[in-house]
Amino acid sequence: MKWLHLPLLSLLFCWYATCDQEYHEQLKLQPLPQGLLHASFNFQSNASLKSFNQQHFRHIPRSLGQILQHARTQELHLRFSTGRWDAESWGARPWGGVKEGGTGVELWAWIDAETDEEAFSKWIILNHALSGLFCASLNFIDSTRTTRPARTFSPAGDYQAFSQSNLYLLHGALPREVVCTENLTPFLKLLPCKGKAGISSLLDGHKLFDASWQSMAIDVRPVFPKDGSESIIEMEQTVDMVLDIERSKRPRGNPIPRPIPTEDLVCDTLKPYSSPDACYPLDVTATQSWSLSEIFGRSIKGSCLATDSQGSPVESVCINVPNEQDVYSSTNPTNNKGSTGTSRCYLLPDSEPFDLTLGQSTSQPTPSLPPPPLYASRSFTGHGQEKGGVQSLLTNPSATTPISFIYFESLPWFMKPYIHTLKAQLLSSNSPNPDLIESMYYRPALDRERGTQLELRITVPPASTLRITYDFDKAILRYTEYPPDANRGFDVAPAVVRILSPTAEEGAKDSEAIYLRTTSLLLSLPTPDFSMPYNVIILTSTVMALAFGMIFNLMVRRFVGADEVPGYELGRVKAKIRGRIVMARDRLLRREKKSQ
Repeated sequence: MKWLHLPLLSLLFCWYATCDQEYHEQLKLQPLPQGLLHASFNFQSNASLKSFNQQHFRHIPRSLGQILQHARTQELHLRFSTGRWDAESWGARPWGGVKEGGTGVELWAWIDAETDEEAFSKWIILNHALSGLFCASLNFIDSTRTTRPARTFSPAGDYQAFSQSNLYLLHGALPREVVCTENLTPFLKLLPCKGKAGISSLLDGHKLFDASWQSMAIDVRPVFPKDGSESIIEMEQTVDMVLDIERSKRPRGNPIPRPIPTEDLVCDTLKPYSSPDACYPLDVTATQSWSLSEIFGRSIKGSCLATDSQGSPVESVCINVPNEQDVYSSTNPTNNKGSTGTSRCYLLPDSEPFDLTLGQSTSQPTPSLPPPPLYASRSFTGHGQEKGGVQSLLTNPSATTPISFIYFESLPWFMKPYIHTLKAQLLSSNSPNPDLIESMYYRPALDRERGTQLELRITVPPASTLRITYDFDKAILRYTEYPPDANRGFDVAPAVVRILSPTAEEGAKDSEAIYLRTTSLLLSLPTPDFSMPYNVIILTSTVMALAFGMIFNLMVRRFVGADEVPGYELGRVKAKIRGRIVMARDRLLRREKKSQ
């Protein structure tokens, strides 16, 4: 009988041995100038392609897996972003911009279908299902907000088992969407520990959405190893945020900022006007101490399935500070200092709380931040309610190397650009240079059916700034197509810039590609005076109510004379007798008062 338990025990041993290998999480902390902190949370879950197709879900949640299978989605990329990444102060974007999306919600996916119509129908199913899963307005991504990029995005997964001709790429964005706690809660529910343990226990909506910039990303892709091993489905969840250290350390119950007492001010004595009566305060936020419990309002609650392929614990928390900087931990776990001398990583205890404290430094640190390969900005030009223009400035900071990139814009159908006005000009030159635009893909808009799609391949010389301009007309909408806050304007999705490596080809998989996005734009359209329809509606409703009331009374009421009412004569007699009695009583009372 005891031999019957051996296969079961071996199966359980293998099951537990491979369980933790399918999940990995890591938190990276990077101090930034001006007293800011960049926190990057990364969660990676793996499952075999065979078990995924058989709907044996483990670390990849069933709620998302069944949606992808029903919509025949082979690769998914979903982004929730708020704020703006300050590349001039913070350097290059985290993850090379691959995990970043535009302001609001951005979604693109590769769908397996026979025709483009079938792919679009599956795309609508995917949007509606994800809208319910993440409590977002993804169901508003219709044909007018859907584009089919030809050069900007390349698949991140391997498709050896699929035909590339049957995969359709569809892209949609909602720059107006407000990202809030309702999106964070289902995001945490997709994790194995549900935000109850591991680094995900630090994620709190009050801290995340109080950040200067934050981005949440979900990526699902197939991976076919080159060594011929079993194919897997990889799901990666990422949360990046930039926190103000001084603001995050304020207590939640009393978050109102107060001035620093005079005796606690640190003055800059090098100023010429420095005196006992004049003080120029120094910025000490970059040198002050902080801890995870102060920044996030809580400590890490143990570890969550963080092991490597051999079953050994892996370092889940890393901080990029010089080795000379004092860093303390609550449980004194093992830490590993990097070979670069600017990073160290820590192992999390299994069940004990973990807190990390960065000691106060005597001098302001200067973190070595890599510079961005390209600066990009976009704005509107012109004036009036009929016409306008768009201007994009793209700066190559390198003094020796030219840079090539794909510039992608998706415009709403009520923005009607004129392609013959498209000009590319270096600011150092006085005339446009058409040779800067190497190739172009343009898909015109159709009224109320689809938006405009524009993709440009551009090369900017070293140490140069390129200006791209074009003109457009503003369409007049029907009054039912305006949102409730019509005078605020309409949001235009950010432009996407894909920086190409020197050896990359258009549309091909490029592991070295870098992405960046401009800020969204606010377009003002000709807006009717909605107070006039309101006044007309109120006046019409009042007249209708009065007319209906009078007609209704005439139809349902019957007018009769008073003498036709049964018992009318008897009532008159009773009323007269009652009146006589009252009059007699009043006379008696008056006589008594006079006699007294």
